[in-house]
Amino acid sequence: MTAMRRAEHARSQVGQGGQGGHGRRPGPLRWLGYLIAVLAFAWLATQAYYFAQIALWNVVDPRSSAFMRSDAWRLSQDRPDLAVQRTWVPYEQISRNLKRAIIASEDANFVNNSGYETDAILQAWERNKSKGRIVRGGSTISQQLARNLFLSREKSYIRKGQELIITWMLETLMDKQRIFEIYLNSVEWGNGVYGAEAAAQYYFKTSASKLSAAQAARLAVMLPRPKYFDEHRNSAYLAQRSKVIARRMGAAELPD
Repeated sequence: MTAMRRAEHARSQVGQGGQGGHGRRPGPLRWLGYLIAVLAFAWLATQAYYFAQIALWNVVDPRSSAFMRSDAWRLSQDRPDLAVQRTWVPYEQISRNLKRAIIASEDANFVNNSGYETDAILQAWERNKSKGRIVRGGSTISQQLARNLFLSREKSYIRKGQELIITWMLETLMDKQRIFEIYLNSVEWGNGVYGAEAAAQYYFKTSASKLSAAQAARLAVMLPRPKYFDEHRNSAYLAQRSKVIARRMGAAELPD
């Protein structure tokens, strides 16, 4: 009997030890591990969403962009008399003048680069460091599209990193012509004005297919600061820079 009691007592002690182990709360390191795992999963899920969207847009035209949705909300609050203007037109129905002007102004090596211009990024880095804040991004057309489609207008190195990842997805899943077609139909050209067709109608009362070389050059120069130039259409810089871009257009290579 004594032996049996000792055995029962030992089993009881083991059971109590097990219960005590299960009752302990996770320590700080375990909670940190949980948090890191959740954040990693959320980040991977976001990247998967971007990847799936871009794959879909190879065959379906994007209905809007992050910039458009942001502008639509802003206008509904500040300018209820205005709405986002945008009409999708196929690549073939956009003037070659505009295509050449944008490549000449924004990304001269668009057809041949991989979505990045390392020299431009490094130059922007040095400029930002000297200014103590982000003033330039060194963005290609593909990088601009990545930002417009998915990201915010906030300037930060975290956003820049995400922009580079999305740019890689665009360049991996789409050919240059499709990237350029979506860009031409999504880029901002003024206060609520998006895409080549809306811009042509808004500024020149014509269609995107009929833009002249001078009109196209003017629109291309507006791209870095569209809202500003919408309000300063008689800017001396705009007139002078447009002439420079018009001279460069002939050398621009298109993704046909």
